Amino acid sequence: MATFKTCVQKQRSDGFYPVYIRVTHNRKSSYIKTDKMVDKKGLTRTGEVKDPFVLSFCSDIIKTYIDKANKEDISKWSIKELVDFLEKTETDVCFSDFARKYKFEMAKSGQERNAKNYQLAYQHLERFAGTNKLMFSRFTTKFVNDWMKSLSGTSRAKEMYPVCVRQIFKAAILKYNDYDRGLIQIKTNPWPKIVIPKSDKPEHKAIPASEIKKFFELPLPPSKMKCPLPELAQDVAKMVMCLAGINTADLYHLKVSDYKDGKISYNRRKTAKFRSDGAYMELDVPDILKDLFEKYKSEDGDEYLFNFHKRYSDNDIFNVNVNGGLRKICQFNELPESYCVYTFRHSWGTIARNDIRATMYDVAFAMNHASAHKVTEVYVKPDYSIVSELNRKVIDFVFYDKLPDLLEDDVDVEQTQFRISFKNMVRGTVFFQEKKIYSFEDLGYNNVNDVISELVKHLPEDMPIGSKALFRVDNLDKKEHRFYAVSYTHLTLPTNSRV
Repeated sequence: MATFKTCVQKQRSDGFYPVYIRVTHNRKSSYIKTDKMVDKKGLTRTGEVKDPFVLSFCSDIIKTYIDKANKEDISKWSIKELVDFLEKTETDVCFSDFARKYKFEMAKSGQERNAKNYQLAYQHLERFAGTNKLMFSRFTTKFVNDWMKSLSGTSRAKEMYPVCVRQIFKAAILKYNDYDRGLIQIKTNPWPKIVIPKSDKPEHKAIPASEIKKFFELPLPPSKMKCPLPELAQDVAKMVMCLAGINTADLYHLKVSDYKDGKISYNRRKTAKFRSDGAYMELDVPDILKDLFEKYKSEDGDEYLFNFHKRYSDNDIFNVNVNGGLRKICQFNELPESYCVYTFRHSWGTIARNDIRATMYDVAFAMNHASAHKVTEVYVKPDYSIVSELNRKVIDFVFYDKLPDLLEDDVDVEQTQFRISFKNMVRGTVFFQEKKIYSFEDLGYNNVNDVISELVKHLPEDMPIGSKALFRVDNLDKKEHRFYAVSYTHLTLPTNSRV
């Protein structure tokens, strides 16, 4: 009969002792190295391991060895044959190794975000277990339940992490266990007895239209950077708000080829692999975003539509920085809560449903959610103009709903540069904090800056420095108009950015 003991051998140059499991069989001994180490404090005076964490870890492994040895007739085995048997069996069924391969294949298939969630899950489990060589044999009901208890203080991970690990476990069973042939390499399966808790119900992040409008008029923290993070965050938030709640990942990955004839088209990266329609979406780019598109346009020859990828290596880092910029805006303006990108996606959906009174189906369609009418959609060709129309209504409600007199006879402007001349009858209007400040109609203006310069004179003197006023310039002869957002400083006309 074989015996097992946790022990150490020669001290390393760094002062640590590698931990081994000594195997004794037929009066012969051999050693199986673990990934654990202890210092002198982890040993007794006689050199015995006393570190409780290491002892617990090795005890679980020894129990596994004993179980496996007892199921075989090892009486005539040599010590080498026994150790080879124990090591080979363990190495062949390593959860950590399999989980990493599973995550790699998932990312390779285009499921990058899901792959990262799976990685976070098994890495948390490894930290709990105290090893990056976690074996399937350690997956007892108690072990998994104890791990899940460590997640109880989280809102989403307490459900997401166990679900990810369970899925990895199921995939491994399919690979390693052949029940028809009686080949069972993974002998434990605690999951039928495991009850995974539900994640906390997420809070609604939506904010009213009035707060959204005020947010885009807020002054930004002063900065000497060419493109400060708060400025980028405010601009990206407006893109999300005015493109039917588009995800930052999809915004980041837009290609030049995706923007044609005033429309953007894309496949939602989060769900494209799981939907028969590829999660395809297209919608008109509203006038309010034309200058932002120009502001962040990539250099000629670049495949990406926007230059975000020049500053951020992937969409996750891009999203983190945008959210960081939004927090800085909130802190600078002493807002009671910090907004995130999803604040504006949630707000778009809420306004579309509750204020515009769009159907839940149209809201889901515009936000590129998977449809509950899969059978029906086989027979009905999607009409993406519904999305553009609903998006226009949301924009009008958020930014211009309290200005109905100016929305009469609105005409969509073609993709040509907006121009006025001194011969054209022009209407100029300026708004601040949802209120019309001043409006006029006249001839003799050569360009848009001349009109805005006249309107600036009528802004309130106590207007906060750095806040934005909204200007509307109408060419009444051509029945065309454009909106411009201008950062305000001491009643002077700064470089304006058209919205």
